Amino acid sequence: MNTRTYQNPVQRGFFPDPSVVRVGDDYYMVNSSFQYFPAIPISHSRDMVHWEIIGHAITNPDWLDLSEIKDSHGIWAPDISYVNGTFYIFATLRLNGDGKTDHNVLRRQLVVTSRRPEGPYSQPSWLEVDHIDPSHFVDDDGRHYMVIAPGIKLVPLDETGTRVAGEMINAWDGTGERCSEGPHILKKDGWYYAIVAEGGTGYGHGINVGRSRSLFGPYENSPYNPVMRQFDPMARLQRSGHGKLIQASDGSWWCYYLLGRPNAHKYTTVGRESGLDPVQWTEDGWFTVNGGKGPSEEQTAPDLPDAPFPKWQLDDFDSERLNLNWEFVRRPDYGNFSLTERPGYCRIWTGDGQLFEIRAKNTLLRREQELSYEASTKLEFYPDLNGEQAGLTCYYSTATYVRFSLCWQGGRKLQLVLNRNHGEELAAEIPDIPTGPVWLKVTVEKLRRTFSYSFDGQTWEEAGVLENCIYLCDEGVPDDPKRHTGTLVGIYANNGGCGSRKCADFDFFSYRD
Repeated sequence: MNTRTYQNPVQRGFFPDPSVVRVGDDYYMVNSSFQYFPAIPISHSRDMVHWEIIGHAITNPDWLDLSEIKDSHGIWAPDISYVNGTFYIFATLRLNGDGKTDHNVLRRQLVVTSRRPEGPYSQPSWLEVDHIDPSHFVDDDGRHYMVIAPGIKLVPLDETGTRVAGEMINAWDGTGERCSEGPHILKKDGWYYAIVAEGGTGYGHGINVGRSRSLFGPYENSPYNPVMRQFDPMARLQRSGHGKLIQASDGSWWCYYLLGRPNAHKYTTVGRESGLDPVQWTEDGWFTVNGGKGPSEEQTAPDLPDAPFPKWQLDDFDSERLNLNWEFVRRPDYGNFSLTERPGYCRIWTGDGQLFEIRAKNTLLRREQELSYEASTKLEFYPDLNGEQAGLTCYYSTATYVRFSLCWQGGRKLQLVLNRNHGEELAAEIPDIPTGPVWLKVTVEKLRRTFSYSFDGQTWEEAGVLENCIYLCDEGVPDDPKRHTGTLVGIYANNGGCGSRKCADFDFFSYRD
């Protein structure tokens, strides 16, 4: 009897909208990446609980130019499937809809394919359907469909699964709850199960189900709806929905879905994450998730061999390739970034564009994965023009972030600056910083962030403390209309508008939960 347990979420940090496929004894997950690049992280697991990023669906910025994409736009709700030896990844590209670069089109769909789960994947094929959240369904007759929201809409595809081959069919509108999205079709025992996320992506999020003997409907609502929703407003796990079912190699059924761990029961600072709970099939052919009790905090693990992956805690930049956990904000400028120019260091040149500007290209981040952690780096940087800056950042968006920077403002200084969607505010300043390396550190304790510095890596001085950092989350800035990501932490350099190009060398980056 299996007695191993796990705690939700299983994929921790900014990993929303999970889609998982099993191939043999291996499991592969994709998640939304929004404005970050490379796009669409692909993770692997052998036990369904421990996950490791093995690649990205799009790594060539010429194939997906996110340069002008607004915060929380970009890649939404990808889906991964496996058909006849080929991996398919579908996703929505959410455009700005401003008429400047996209002719007022809001959404396009893309599909990439590969024979290997980690890639490389093909150049995207574009499906001009102005909806959201595509998934891939292949019926018993071999016909391919793109399933897309709102509700369950079916777009016939050609035999390659990469081109539209017919008119869209409206199969099911959902149950009538708001925001019917994240659709998937599962066929089992002669039934087509329509699975949708409803209730919006906030605290009323949930999963509802319908079924039909025909792919095209009509669908009847499940008497067990919602099969997933958090009804306890004080529970540790909230915002549970957007799920996909999968059958494990031992024959059991499970559901991956998104959820959030709020700080102080309100603020989802690490973003929406990926949870896992067992599925129960009823005698009348329906199913529930975790018995309809909502997301479980602790659960009995799938009866599979335990296969934990080590946590990624230290990058000493000794490799010539960037660790797969790193993300650039929007399109990277690889001409202003190098791991080989000074071996053992990550070199970033000060380019144009500050953290509050979409055009900033020199920001390199990894996901925060716990509500409390410590991150540090060692920086060598010699600014001598007003505005030049490099350092550590806790970053949510161009509107909300914190930066702890070595800079030049009439002298060599350390500055602690925050942005709460009202422009940059100076929180602390340390003048007369001596020439030489500087160690920078942030210690996060839920909504409290303490920033420290050192000149030898051993003796630390506190630079400043930021209390109640609710602006680093989805819910804490109501005057910013679209916030769907999570807070990331990392390094950056820019010239503050002075036009210079000067190198900032980071010796390592350490992250400890």
